[in-house]
Amino acid sequence: MSAADPSRPAVSFPDALSSRERWLEPFGWYREMRADSPVRYDTDRELWDVFRYDDVKHVLDTDAVFSADPSTAEFGDEVADGEGEPPPVFDTMLFADPPEHDRLRGVVSDFFTPRAISNQADRIRELTEGYVDDLDAEFDLVSELAYPMPVDVIAELLGVPTDDRAQFKRWSDTVIERPDATTEAAMEAFQQRQQETQREMSEYFSQLIDARRAEPRDDLITAIIEAEVDGQRLTERELIGFCTLLLVAGNITTTNLITNAMRCFTSQPELLDEFRADETKLSTAIEEALRYRSPVQAVFRVTAESTTLGGREIPAGEGVVAWLGSANRDERAFDRADEFVVDRQPNQHLSFGYGTHYCLGAPLARLEAKLALRSLLDRFETVEPVDTDLQPIRSSFIYGVEEYPLRGHQPGE
Repeated sequence: MSAADPSRPAVSFPDALSSRERWLEPFGWYREMRADSPVRYDTDRELWDVFRYDDVKHVLDTDAVFSADPSTAEFGDEVADGEGEPPPVFDTMLFADPPEHDRLRGVVSDFFTPRAISNQADRIRELTEGYVDDLDAEFDLVSELAYPMPVDVIAELLGVPTDDRAQFKRWSDTVIERPDATTEAAMEAFQQRQQETQREMSEYFSQLIDARRAEPRDDLITAIIEAEVDGQRLTERELIGFCTLLLVAGNITTTNLITNAMRCFTSQPELLDEFRADETKLSTAIEEALRYRSPVQAVFRVTAESTTLGGREIPAGEGVVAWLGSANRDERAFDRADEFVVDRQPNQHLSFGYGTHYCLGAPLARLEAKLALRSLLDRFETVEPVDTDLQPIRSSFIYGVEEYPLRGHQPGE
């Protein structure tokens, strides 16, 4: 679905972004790196970092050199189980290169075409308006709308109970978690949380898969079970991995897209009236929010062979972090790159990736964000942030805030 990447979580976060303030606003550091170290090797993390737009795009678009499969080198140990087995999500398209990637993606691609997603618009609007109608004058955008609405949508598509959304959030938060690896005990605790979460998800979806085999329904889980690829059906691990990927990736990116977009919009409150008057402007502004505060800041790859990038020689088997958030602020690719330009066109941001692994769920995320933000504008004449210290999501690659308190005023107040 998205670029969410749980491999190598313990070491993929640079010290320069470890503070709350720096991860809330990492863009100054990106600018320094683009100027001084556009392709660099971090000896502490034993990883390569790539910061400029053209170089990041090359990494994303060159599967034969920059592999999405962490098994091409010894990565992902931190989330393996007690027997060293990686979680089932590693058996999905997210961690596969062509032609295996194309085989797996083909299982669900028809469900996420723009046409198929547009058929869901009425139901998504209904869910969204239900949450917006329940908002008080002061509310937390994340917990009261930006999280529950997308998770309800993907849960309904999959065919899993929406009443389990609190459990889904706990699982999602754990999967994307960046650990405190300053002590061995902290690292062990992190590994235990990861392993327990993976076990819980596997058991949960295994039971649902058994239930659908016994009693098929008109849902995505049934479709995945019945799908045949090259005359064969998916294995149990592949089925569980697909369900896990779709659930987690299906809500994490959209939650933070909605929240990050409102952070952009409330910094220029005059925009809200413009969006009410012209829905096309809202769509264009969402694209700029994707560029300006990308929900996914980085993706991980492994070099399948030695290569040269940005004048640096990178050996085979090395971990590479491609910083989407930096590429999207590259002044070589975007005029006024550090400004939120609401009517920016064209806008060739990399927030949904590029090439083979371009986000399958991009049409769904865009539709959900547009409907959520439009519903807020219909409910409230003005929306302003409540003064508070924002806390960034504790992740190495997902960018957003844990809460975003807002105050809305209805017409006539």
